[in-house]
Amino acid sequence: MAWDFETDPDFQRQLDWLDAFVAEQIEPLDLLLGDPADKSDARAMAVVRPLQEQVKEHGLWACHLGPELGGAGYGQVKLALMNEILGRSRWAPTIFGCQAPDSGNAEILAHFGTSEQKAAYLHPLLDGDISSCYAMTEPQAGADPALFRTRAQRDGDTWVINGEKWFASNAQHAAFFVVMVVTDPEADPHRGMSMLLVPAGTPGMEIVRNVHTVAGTGTEGDHHSSHAYLRFTDCRIPAANLLGEEGAAFAIAQTRLGGGRIHHAMRTIAQIRLAFDMMCERAVSRSTRGGGTLGSLQMTQERVADSWIELEQFRLLVLRTAWLIDKHQDYRKVRKDISAVKAAMPKVLHDVVQRSLHLHGSLGISDELPLAALLLNAEVMGLADGPTEVHKIAVARDLLRERKPAEGLFPSAHLPTRREQARARYAHVVEQAVADQS
Repeated sequence: MAWDFETDPDFQRQLDWLDAFVAEQIEPLDLLLGDPADKSDARAMAVVRPLQEQVKEHGLWACHLGPELGGAGYGQVKLALMNEILGRSRWAPTIFGCQAPDSGNAEILAHFGTSEQKAAYLHPLLDGDISSCYAMTEPQAGADPALFRTRAQRDGDTWVINGEKWFASNAQHAAFFVVMVVTDPEADPHRGMSMLLVPAGTPGMEIVRNVHTVAGTGTEGDHHSSHAYLRFTDCRIPAANLLGEEGAAFAIAQTRLGGGRIHHAMRTIAQIRLAFDMMCERAVSRSTRGGGTLGSLQMTQERVADSWIELEQFRLLVLRTAWLIDKHQDYRKVRKDISAVKAAMPKVLHDVVQRSLHLHGSLGISDELPLAALLLNAEVMGLADGPTEVHKIAVARDLLRERKPAEGLFPSAHLPTRREQARARYAHVVEQAVADQS
């Protein structure tokens, strides 16, 4: 038997240190510092660099990457246990070297980049000296690659890019951009797109405007992550800036997005737990007219119970999916499970946060608590890395693909048919029993 719900004692000690470190040293920074992607913020870097060194001393820096890249090479289960702590803070992923979108961009550079590309982009990214941008979605297509129009054509020893990208993460602070483009419009979309590395400031690449989301982690004060509307007009880059093979963008993207989706879920657990803890504190703190607390009322008790059950169910689903990724080492074999996590995530976050917000009354909808921002963040999670509806379709298709239709007129669970089959199967036993009695 291999079932086990306990954490290895040595790693648990690491988690205990991480928990205290995030609570005492990092969470306060969310109330003081600006955008973690802005590496030009000298004040922030003066505070963050020493904290990053402490993380490295404990062997917890960039743990999603292998030792050859300065990480610990942890599997997804260990990363899940870490990320449900790191998800409490906006600054924690940066201080632990696993912030999005840099972590995903580092992963694909590590897998598909040339030695020259790694020297120019990966190593500075891993050292925390620069930020990066992932530019995939488009204004008219969202995240559907079959509708992408941004085109790159080969012209001698250069690629020429034309088109637009939408909601490109951290573009205003990025030193380079990973851009998904159509390089063969005649081919199937899954084989006709490529990934290109575009340095910031390349002529022909324009940030039309930065788009700020109205939601955040609920702990970031007046600072909000930004995404950009990009336009490429005859933007030329060297042919050597092709990441991986030509036409392999979809496979590269899936390598990146599979891990990104599960990491989003891991960190969302922290946000759900924050809302749940606030709910419980409010329940035992706020008095009612009858002399008891909100927690003494059955309706409140039902909300607390439902929220805890949903949180624990979701956490187990995430951990099981992380375990499956570690087991198979192939995101394609776990697509259904990752999509299930992605579909469940925004609903659980929304429902728990909404109950907690309602219990806090007018204070809950104010900017003096993080609950309103968390509620909006549930809607962001329902769109980021693919809308919930798309992931539900993926789950259903995968589940139904291996199913067989009923062979007869009635369903296979039809009781009269099953009863007749049972009688036929045991007829000889019944006949023998009757004969023995006579």
